[in-house]
Amino acid sequence: MSRFSPTDPELTHRLTRRGMLGVAAGTTAAALLGAAAAPATAAPGTAPAPDTASRGHGRGRPVLPPGRLGIQLYSLRDKVSTLGFAPVFAELAKCGYDEVEFAGYTQGSAGPITLAQLKRLARNYGLNPIGSHVGYYSNDPGAYTFAQNLTKVLDDAEALGLKHIGTASGPFRYGSTVDAWKRAAEEFNTYGAAAKARGMKFYQHNHSEEFSFATDNPKVRLYDVLLAETDPDLVYLEMDIFWAYSGQFRFSKRPDGSPAPFEPLDYVLKQPHRYPLFHVKDGVSDPANQYGYQMVDVGDGDIDYKRFISAVTRLRGRRFAHHWQAEHDNPTESFTFARRSSEHLHSLREKC
Repeated sequence: MSRFSPTDPELTHRLTRRGMLGVAAGTTAAALLGAAAAPATAAPGTAPAPDTASRGHGRGRPVLPPGRLGIQLYSLRDKVSTLGFAPVFAELAKCGYDEVEFAGYTQGSAGPITLAQLKRLARNYGLNPIGSHVGYYSNDPGAYTFAQNLTKVLDDAEALGLKHIGTASGPFRYGSTVDAWKRAAEEFNTYGAAAKARGMKFYQHNHSEEFSFATDNPKVRLYDVLLAETDPDLVYLEMDIFWAYSGQFRFSKRPDGSPAPFEPLDYVLKQPHRYPLFHVKDGVSDPANQYGYQMVDVGDGDIDYKRFISAVTRLRGRRFAHHWQAEHDNPTESFTFARRSSEHLHSLREKC
């Protein structure tokens, strides 16, 4: 299993995301990593036109592809669980978002909502539901996960019209050995084949631990096992860019101290078709922190998103469809995070 302690924030993030606003549960998850932001409000009603006043400043070609900016709703779990999806979608439309990625389909104290209503609500606010996170497995035989309830997971995704359905769980189900990850990869191939049969793509979202080394072969990076053992036509990746750079910080050396540098962007450029989705979250470099960064709002950190997004979008002539989901695991004020992240990403421009 993973080498996290029970109080490790990255493990807490993975575990709480599985249960957050779950279809079978009606409650929300707990707070996680520390960071920064400030307040805003929203109200239900007819979908307002996206706020484009702050876009397009300066000269040059926009870095962000049109129509491809989304947000992972886990970042807004506090608003969804109290206000409901309608006010949240209204605020996101006003901020200029195009897409949403789900982390559950219920809205807590805001009351029940059906999948048909949720799909219609997103459409009414001009938001494309691009994907969803569901747990990989659970010790509960009846849990709402890929391992326990694959048909139900895919039924719900299909009802929402999703093109991607995935998990934020790491492939640590059977341990951290090469064979353990091969076994998990076989299961991911099964989920991918089932998703493909319904016109969807199955994907896995990384944290930093995926870039660690196999316990039985410290020369082998586990993420490389996942890539090698999963069928590229069945299993896709959602790179969480923050956690990938955290992995670069944590695992640039093997357990014996020998160098093992890697660049997260290189993984994408080598196999761009395998990365339809990205999580755009930012961090301030902090070598004293075990993860190498302190998470902050997009634009306030040290990750060079102009460079990263530009490098990927230059591939668009080859018809790769990449989608960019803003995220913060624990924003101080989630609506403000959403607004500021959209403003920053829309402001990035390349010289023509």
